[in-house]
This record gives sequence, structure tokens and C-alpha cells, in this order.
Amino acid sequence: MTDDPSTCSNAVLRQAMRRIGQLYDDALAPSGLRATQHGLLATVRTMGAPTMRELAERAVMDLSGLSHTLKPLTRDGYLQLVPDPRDRRARRITLTVKGENKLAETAKLWRGAQDRFEAVFGKERAVALKAELGFLISPAFQDAFNKAGTETATSTC
Repeated sequence: MTDDPSTCSNAVLRQAMRRIGQLYDDALAPSGLRATQHGLLATVRTMGAPTMRELAERAVMDLSGLSHTLKPLTRDGYLQLVPDPRDRRARRITLTVKGENKLAETAKLWRGAQDRFEAVFGKERAVALKAELGFLISPAFQDAFNKAGTETATSTC
């Protein structure tokens, strides 16, 4: 066991996500949205009118973090929170017309970033990376990780 952060999967994954997030944020900057906000708009459109819980699960976020991230999108009129007609305690998130328009704008910028990523990283490597990361965010990985238990040694990551 070493305390070298470069050997910690968590640390390296977080560093990579911060770097890629910065690159995509820079690409989307002309729209006034961050990559995470674009991603949420696109996910809401794909899901239809998800509940807060459904969207949080899909985005691998906790409800409080999701609520915080949605505030500027609802404030700016891109998303709308509406009561669920079947369960008034639940709220559903819908994309507004303004949100559809913003998503069309940001999709062009996102596509440019995506194309640059694949040009630099390689299309085949990008496909393989997404498959690996898809497994890491899956319930199957979480279950296997939890079943594997924890090591007694501590680490700095």
C-alpha cells in the first residue's frame, strides 16, 4: 500500500473528470451553460418528464446536489418543476421551449467538443472508455464493490 495519489483509482479518475469537465465547460462557455447543465437538459429531454429521484439516479447524483444544480436552470426558464399528477408529493422535471432552444444551441457546441475529444483520444478508445465507465457507474459494480469489503489500510485518496 502506498500513499502516492497517482496510484489511487479514485484520485486519477477524479483528476481525469476535472480535466475533461474543464475542456467541455470551455467549449460550452459561449452558451452560458456548463457541461453538467447541458447534460442535465439532454437527460431530461431523453427521459421525458422524470421525477427528481429518477433524474438523480440517472445522473448518479444525490437529491440535494441535483436540486442545487437544477436551480439556475429553473430560474432561467430552461426547466420547470411540476407536481406529479399521480403522486402530488413527487415533482417532475420538464424541459421548457426555452430549454429546448438552449439545448439546440449547446448541442452544437457539445458536438464540437465531442468530435475534438474523439479526434485526439481516438474513436475506438472513446467507445471502449465509455463502456468501461458505464460499468463503473452501474449498480452491478457498486454491488460488487460493496461485497468486496474494505481494506484495513488507509490511503490518502
